[in-house]
Amino acid sequence: MSKSLSDEATERGQRAIQSVEVGGRLLLALAEGGGALPLKELAARAGLPASRAHPYLVSYGRLGLVEQRADTGHYALGPAALQIGLACLHQWDPLRAAEPEARALADATGHAVALSVWGNFGPTVVRLIEARQPLHVALRVGSVLSILDTATGRAFAAVMPASRLAEAVAGPLGELQPRDARRVRPADLEPLRAEFTRHGVARAVGKPIPGVNAFAAPARDHEGQVPLVVTALDHEDRLPAPWHSATARAVREAAARISARLGGRAHP
Repeated sequence: MSKSLSDEATERGQRAIQSVEVGGRLLLALAEGGGALPLKELAARAGLPASRAHPYLVSYGRLGLVEQRADTGHYALGPAALQIGLACLHQWDPLRAAEPEARALADATGHAVALSVWGNFGPTVVRLIEARQPLHVALRVGSVLSILDTATGRAFAAVMPASRLAEAVAGPLGELQPRDARRVRPADLEPLRAEFTRHGVARAVGKPIPGVNAFAAPARDHEGQVPLVVTALDHEDRLPAPWHSATARAVREAAARISARLGGRAHP
């Protein structure tokens, strides 16, 4: 039976060059290696025999993607790889990178999913995907969230310096308001950070909205900074609160994938 034109077009769209993929494994192994590597170790990390890896490294060396250290003979990423990486960083939008993962999280769990950044007054919602079932909460794009009383705020508080948290609750002249001064005390932050270290997510159970639970996790970029936090929230009947719940794991894994897209690493 002859192939249809659409089948042939699909095949052409999926056609790949194996040698490019094989060579790409060497570049990825160098990127993940954390430094220059000897040929044998680099080849092993890429799943190749050294004799097969060497010609690729020669070609990459001519392009400036790889360089061989004169003193040790070890291989490292070259100046052309740096140029590509910098160009990617300049073109990369954290929200654009995070949005597909946020939508996938919402589709997989049915929960509402929010992406929040650190704004002038603290955690600020910039993307919101509605829950599959009605969830009546006063949350919308532009909402500024409590630092200690929401999962999103707690996720930021668990990884940010206290000085930056203090700026978010400062008055118009930079002075802490009396009712907010307690919000950034080290004694308040220590348990949040201990929980996050233990579980890799922050949690809010029935607050600030009674009957609504939430889990949140920060994503990190290539500099280790936290450009955004991803949060899943829903009614307590649909989102169980235990730390080991499927939603907690899904949020943690979504943050890890966003971090990978941003060139960073999430909480171990």
